Amino acid sequence: MTLQSDRAGQADHHGQADQAGQAGQAGQAEQTGQAEQREQQGQGEPVTQRDPADGVDRIAALVRDADPGAGWAVGGADGPDAVVEAGERDAVTYVGGLAGVLVVWPVIGMLVDAGELALHTPLTAYGAGDGLPAGATAHQLLTHGSGVSPALTGLAERLCGSPLAGFAADRIWGPLGMTRTGFAADGTLRAPAADLGRFLSHLLAPAGGPVSRAWTEQSLRIRTGELLPARGLLWHPGAHGSWSHGDGPALWISPRGQRWAALLPTTPSPPLRTAFREAVFA
Repeated sequence: MTLQSDRAGQADHHGQADQAGQAGQAGQAEQTGQAEQREQQGQGEPVTQRDPADGVDRIAALVRDADPGAGWAVGGADGPDAVVEAGERDAVTYVGGLAGVLVVWPVIGMLVDAGELALHTPLTAYGAGDGLPAGATAHQLLTHGSGVSPALTGLAERLCGSPLAGFAADRIWGPLGMTRTGFAADGTLRAPAADLGRFLSHLLAPAGGPVSRAWTEQSLRIRTGELLPARGLLWHPGAHGSWSHGDGPALWISPRGQRWAALLPTTPSPPLRTAFREAVFA
């Protein structure tokens, strides 16, 4: 049974994923050779902490000093070591800049795994790609640095037979327990830090879930050859074996280190982003 037939007749009440998927997705690759800023040491009160040796106190102090209203989470394959929601405890934060990896990327992976999409086949073979150069492929769109293309969203929706918002809710977020992630009435994608942790934990330990280990492994490797900046499939390589997505709200994952992190700042801050990554992965 194809994904399209599996989704036949499903109503979409969440809105279009492509509108939110384009917002805030600069996705610039972090260069490992650059000098990195290292922030202050400190002590803080543990927050949803399971292992104090993982440096949770130091991360908490760093984020609190730089952006007291920011949300964040860190952890590994077995779940979070700490979760701090943005602003208030039950906050559900705007994460439109993460729609690429929370919506489009996992759905494309399911299509690839099911044999319904070949990354290097021209989009015209699937009745998609209008307005793109002849021969454009899904692989090219996934490695492009300007964010998720509407053509990629349209391709995924055509093959799924459903708008991606509803498909992701039923087939990605629901099975992972991301019950508070979704598109608001105004079309913006929102999620709490705890749900982002569930998603990232799954990527390190798929165990038959919606995002396969094979798709994650394909995506978290250099797919651009000698071209710079280097890119994977919607993920960008960084220091300490980490891969990232997003410049405002941001996600990191390191299969080599079996660690992940999520940062939901009140205002995008490259210094905080770098210092946070260093505190988690260095």
